Amino acid sequence: MARIGLVVLAAGRARRFGGGHKLLATLRGAPLLWHTLDAARAAPARPLVIVVGHRQRAIRATLARFRGARRGAPPWRVVYNPRHASGMASSLQAGLAALPASCAGAVVLLGDMPDVRATTIARLCAAYVPGAAAVVPFSAGRRGNPVLLGRPLFAAVAGLRGDEGARRLLARAADVRTVEVPRGGFADVDTRRDWRRARARRR
Repeated sequence: MARIGLVVLAAGRARRFGGGHKLLATLRGAPLLWHTLDAARAAPARPLVIVVGHRQRAIRATLARFRGARRGAPPWRVVYNPRHASGMASSLQAGLAALPASCAGAVVLLGDMPDVRATTIARLCAAYVPGAAAVVPFSAGRRGNPVLLGRPLFAAVAGLRGDEGARRLLARAADVRTVEVPRGGFADVDTRRDWRRARARRR
């Protein structure tokens, strides 16, 4: 299987959350970001890169407290995006640039997805064929995140601007593969209402 990296985006301002930093908000007894990292750490994709920006000191502090992180070297590399205020595109670019050339692609994981599963990431990696543009997960006919971007798309990602993600690139790419994943796990937390819903769900 091709070597696939994993990029966790944790640099945004989270303006829609309405006060405080959503990635630090407590969910089921732990910071929201920790739930995403549980899946990332258990997934087969490596290396793991975490992109930070807004309130980077607080994010780095919660990473240092992450369960098991103190027992040895953390299983990730933290990359600071000095252009984080410009939007998601610059953080995506920073994360992909931090991966070694030996990576044939990268799974891009949003830091605010507390129900994402390591098995979903594993299925994306298993479905990737070197040279393909991407692998996109589907569940019950619905497309979601995370998405695996193949190295053929990395150059195009460098041309993104502002808060644009890879959706437009995926729509134009010729070889985008799909994989069916278990129901659930696609929901992210943008608002306080989303956070309350996440608190009510069982993982």
